[in-house]
Amino acid sequence: MRCARALVSAAALPLLGLAACIPHADRPAGYGTVPTRPYRVPPARRDDPPPRRDDTPPQDIPGRDTGEVTTLPAPRPAWEARPVSADAKSIPDSTYVVQPGDTLRRVADRSGASLEAIARANGLDTPYTIRTGQRLTIPGGRYHQVRRGETGIAIARAYGVEWSRIVSVNALVEPYVLRADQRVLIPDAPGGGRPSAAERARAFSLDIDDILTGGEPALANNQAPAKPIATPRRILPSNAVVTAPARLASGGFLWPVDGRVVKRFGPGASGERNDGIKIAVPISTPIHAAADGVVAYVGDGIAALGGLVIIKHGGGWTSVYGHASKLLVQRGQSVKRGQTVALSGDTGFADRPELHFELRKGRTPVDPTSQLPRS
Repeated sequence: MRCARALVSAAALPLLGLAACIPHADRPAGYGTVPTRPYRVPPARRDDPPPRRDDTPPQDIPGRDTGEVTTLPAPRPAWEARPVSADAKSIPDSTYVVQPGDTLRRVADRSGASLEAIARANGLDTPYTIRTGQRLTIPGGRYHQVRRGETGIAIARAYGVEWSRIVSVNALVEPYVLRADQRVLIPDAPGGGRPSAAERARAFSLDIDDILTGGEPALANNQAPAKPIATPRRILPSNAVVTAPARLASGGFLWPVDGRVVKRFGPGASGERNDGIKIAVPISTPIHAAADGVVAYVGDGIAALGGLVIIKHGGGWTSVYGHASKLLVQRGQSVKRGQTVALSGDTGFADRPELHFELRKGRTPVDPTSQLPRS
């Protein structure tokens, strides 16, 4: 479903006590901060039907384990840890005549526009060579100058604009890591003026694409991304950038759980699209990493998916695991194919105990069954 804008070895068993427990639909009090003590899972609430449902009818949900569990300590998401000031500078459309000694960077700094926007407006490719006397079009608009540690998601929220619109107007590409002092064009609200309440609400909603393209903090110009050193007991700081392996490891993908596929990839009977597959499994079934990779996200920031793990595998591949009840890994942790990364549940807008599983190539969802072994 499109998220609402939606081998257990003996060595793995000690980690289960460290699991982060994700409540069903409702978030625990103090959401956004690191819990300092165990809490009980609140009873399931199904007062409001989820906006996007399965084609198959929901089944009764078995009783949940409401015993106390120890939460896995973790920093707040990077987009919550580094606030953004909405201090973009507006400039008009103009023309600039290149002077001796000018570079495109110098022209951008002098005009207040982004280097990339000027290059696109004038059909320039890297290394952005310009010549004395050349007339350059300077595209006007509101430009935000990125500070170290800021994320695309936080920038979008500061201006009340959907991050996907900022990605589009700036033609951002993989790996979607911003740099300090980079300027990004902030699109105006539809119709001009200030964003409406509905537009601001959309800016604060998240989907998988937002996390993949706008979840990493901006790097200093000479800063390299962090190596995957996190473990369940060692936390990677919120301001550390996590990047994918260079390529997908040999062996391809494996099934993350052994269960029955209850909803397939693509449009459903109601016309709504599912960007993955849903696999029915009992609560607390171990969920395995589909391939070697680095954990890019752990949390419950997408309400429809509840407990969520996202893993980058290299070669542009990403896997997504939703509706988990317990999370057993940290952001920035290196994981192996078949490693247990979470326990299944019925969190978020699940209709039954199940796993929502996606594979993406770049930003494009791919039918997981086309990449998984045939059973």
